[in-house]
Amino acid sequence: MPLLSETYACVPTTERGRGILISGGPKSNSPLHQSISPHLNLDNPLDVSVYGDHGYQATVARYSPNGEWIASADVSGTVRIWGAYNDHVLKKEFKVLSGRIDDLQWSPDGLRIVACGDGKGKSLVRAFMWDSGTNVGEFDGHSRRVLSCAFKPTRPFRIVTCGRIFWDHSNFVNCIRFSPDGSKFISVSSDKKGILFDGKTGEKIGELSSEDSHKGSIYAVSWSPDGKQVLTVSADKSAKVWEICDDGNGKLKKTLTCSGSGGVDDMLVGCLWQNDYLVTVSLGGTISIFSASDLDKSPRQISGHMKNVTSLAVLKNVPKTILSSSYDGLIVKWIQGIGYNCKLQRKESSQIKCLAAVEEEIVTSGFDNKVKLKNMLYHTARINCLAWSPDSSMVATGSLDTCVIIYEVDKPASSRMTIKGAHLGGVYGLAFTGELSLVSSGEDACIRVWRLSPQ
Repeated sequence: MPLLSETYACVPTTERGRGILISGGPKSNSPLHQSISPHLNLDNPLDVSVYGDHGYQATVARYSPNGEWIASADVSGTVRIWGAYNDHVLKKEFKVLSGRIDDLQWSPDGLRIVACGDGKGKSLVRAFMWDSGTNVGEFDGHSRRVLSCAFKPTRPFRIVTCGRIFWDHSNFVNCIRFSPDGSKFISVSSDKKGILFDGKTGEKIGELSSEDSHKGSIYAVSWSPDGKQVLTVSADKSAKVWEICDDGNGKLKKTLTCSGSGGVDDMLVGCLWQNDYLVTVSLGGTISIFSASDLDKSPRQISGHMKNVTSLAVLKNVPKTILSSSYDGLIVKWIQGIGYNCKLQRKESSQIKCLAAVEEEIVTSGFDNKVKLKNMLYHTARINCLAWSPDSSMVATGSLDTCVIIYEVDKPASSRMTIKGAHLGGVYGLAFTGELSLVSSGEDACIRVWRLSPQ
């Protein structure tokens, strides 16, 4: 039976003008993002787990306070609660809102969940018991979509929400978060401001310095574990670390910048302060990881595909180097055992159907090419790709039925190896990286490396 040895995860799905809200685990350095809810280990980027059981596009995911459960939500207004480890067993599923859920938070005791987003009438925020779905409160005050919510981490518990207009802001409020001790909370907005409030009374107590402020919309904010600093990200392509003074105002400590293409894809739309890591996410999906203890150190960057990965190729002269191309025309280079290496620059951004690497050149074909493959007996849907092993002793096929089947040419078909559910939505790319190593890609925008063990 083939065993999964590596996964190169998809990047967060982003949208211009909209921030994304990512969260971290209480027991590990594993942040969650919303693209089919992967959780990625910052200490080892190859340690990736993906949950793909939502019927619609996932929008947000959060660990429970004890780290055992994850609540994730999608554009249909559904919340699913599932195990954080092993097979991600589904615990509960609730239809919470009639429209997209933009944010959700667990109560500090792990018994309640609050979710907010879009819906009908006043049904824009809902708090419910995590095990029964029973409502635990009514929420008024919003007439339009609610973008973010937060649970006060200390008793007495309180919930704050934000959306179109919020107190001293003059534009959309994109994110709101309580400090770890619950004494204050901060909101950030498209008006380029960050405002701090008293955690008990809700009164304004300060602002992030206007002299060093962002020059574009602020999309997300995250507190340091000790509650003395915050991290913000903006459409101006920068991240800023602020010291929160005793008077409640924020003083700029450091502006963080990331290398990029120089275009709109470098806008920063999400952030997380996870222990000693500062994590930012760009509009193009690049994840930059800074060290909180050494802000001058260059960040480590992780990226990948956001769209369906349609083709794979392995450099014959460097067998552990994998090239993958996605529906949007992006080509990514991966190193087996390491993961993401870089994005390859192209003069045009046309869609790619097929990719091949010949010595130092890359050959691509677009969607205007027509290639037909005769269906094979053991797949239940169309075959999308095929690959031969280096010694031509095995052939692998990938199909719309989500399966990969590996045949040994000198053995009967009954000895075939089948990888069921290799990629959610179908398998679109295959390549051998060695005699017993196979890499696959698919609709879920992930790359997976399999270790084969023939019978």
